[in-house]
Amino acid sequence: MFSILSLLALVGSACTNVQNQHNMSADKVKVTDIQTDTIPTDQMEVATLGGGCFWCVEAVFQDLEGVYSVASGYSGGSKETADYKLVSGGRTQHAEVVQIKFNPNVISYGEILEIFWHTHDPTTLNRQGNDVGPQYRSVIFYHSDQQKAIAEQSKKEVATGIWDKPIVTQVAPYKAFYVAEEYHQNYYKNTGDRNPYCTYVISPKVQKMKKMFGDKLKQGEN
Repeated sequence: MFSILSLLALVGSACTNVQNQHNMSADKVKVTDIQTDTIPTDQMEVATLGGGCFWCVEAVFQDLEGVYSVASGYSGGSKETADYKLVSGGRTQHAEVVQIKFNPNVISYGEILEIFWHTHDPTTLNRQGNDVGPQYRSVIFYHSDQQKAIAEQSKKEVATGIWDKPIVTQVAPYKAFYVAEEYHQNYYKNTGDRNPYCTYVISPKVQKMKKMFGDKLKQGEN
């Protein structure tokens, strides 16, 4: 008998299955966002985070007040291996990540991390649910000594207060970010319930974020 567990097992790896259909023709693109290069430096900061399939993490952070843009991509490996066909096989050092450009005067790096801890499982090594492999590892790539200190403190004090098991999230220096193929960008907003993975995996994360952090949402995104 086909059970809900069987269905979840199927959609749990849908991030990989659907993406593989596009590997041969997808090109890298520059993500369109607001003109961030004109924003004063004290009004923009960058966070690079990995918490499983980047579709999930992107969807969680897109509607937060103070967030300028969220791009899906790869970090941790080389430019030559920043290609989904390679990354999805777990044969590179890359993690699927998102790069978040945000206004620290509106939402702090610490608040970004708090949402991060609540919306993925940082206790499972190299996996999130049925998405398995080092590319799905939980990781924070810090951009400065200040971010490193905040990340380490948040991991020790915030994450451990949420999760009972040991936190396995890496805190590593940022080196580079390689934007993912076009079909990955804004995936949840563009696809919605047409993909069961969105329905059963991404939507619960987004709804959890909205329930817990509704006061941080952009106007009209409740």
